[in-house]
Amino acid sequence: MPAKLPSDVALNLLAWYDLNARALPWRSPPGAPPPDPYRVWLSEIMLQQTTVATVRPRFEEFVARWPDIESLAKADDATLMAAWAGLGYYARARNLIACARAVVASGGDFPTTEEGLRGLPGIGAYTAAAIAAIAFGERAVVVDANVARVVARLFAITEPLPGAMPTIRDETESITPDGRAGDFAQAMMDLGSAICTPRNPRCLICPLAPSCQAYAENNPEAYPLKAAKTARPQRYGTIFWAEREGQVLLVRRPPKGLLGGMRALPTGPWAESPPGLADPPLAGPWRLLDDSVAHVFTHFRLELALAVAPAKEHSNTGEWWPIADIESAGLPTVFAKAATAIKAGIRRAI
Repeated sequence: MPAKLPSDVALNLLAWYDLNARALPWRSPPGAPPPDPYRVWLSEIMLQQTTVATVRPRFEEFVARWPDIESLAKADDATLMAAWAGLGYYARARNLIACARAVVASGGDFPTTEEGLRGLPGIGAYTAAAIAAIAFGERAVVVDANVARVVARLFAITEPLPGAMPTIRDETESITPDGRAGDFAQAMMDLGSAICTPRNPRCLICPLAPSCQAYAENNPEAYPLKAAKTARPQRYGTIFWAEREGQVLLVRRPPKGLLGGMRALPTGPWAESPPGLADPPLAGPWRLLDDSVAHVFTHFRLELALAVAPAKEHSNTGEWWPIADIESAGLPTVFAKAATAIKAGIRRAI
């Protein structure tokens, strides 16, 4: 059993945070007035399923280009989608601009409550709680992956994830203080990132060790328990590289669905078996390169054959992009990988 009551957890954690808080461009220092809600919201959307190390430079690029909610609301959809390239989970980018326009249409200020925030596009339960706590100081229960791990260990929760999340949320509620809600939420995130790590947690310097049941059991890495993973389905497809006069054909993916609205290389169907040269964007002659590209999405694995051809006709369904400047097209990661592989394959064949 822990040596401290849960009421001591927040005090100990905030004292640690006051000395060890990460300096991040979307934060205010511990104890300072809350940061700009626009910056908090933007960072939280970017950080979904993405690391701080990846987000930090991209966040700074975004706020330099769109410094406030009004400028982002006026952004061209295609320009914003291109700027988002490489951050993944592209529905977030579509929701980002939809949310900005909704906020501006309602007067330009974010709602200050969890309930109000959840009414905006792309803001779910976690993001609403994080913005309410960090930007507005509202007492809210904020549970991301780092917080879930800390709490699962603190209370030695034996139910495996994801089924344990309601219990983890209830236990997080029990230690969330009425004051400094934003600092507490960020302190939990920092503790999970720097101390209570998935492997080799640094328990000897953890401010919550005296209260931690997993530490008392001398088995912190056993928590949180995770349900057995199911294998991702395997799919196959073909990417088509149609080249003419130093340019390659790019298309815009449908607005709904995976990578919706993004500029991309044309593809045939994604199927359970290799589709070969089915559904090319233009007449051939097409030839398959020896190389292929593999990519893992959330729900399936994808292996893509690479087909190339000199374009002998124009296309009214896409745009011709300079190959020498393909990096500026804002291609999603899977298509950027394919472009690199195709260019290398063409050079080897010369």
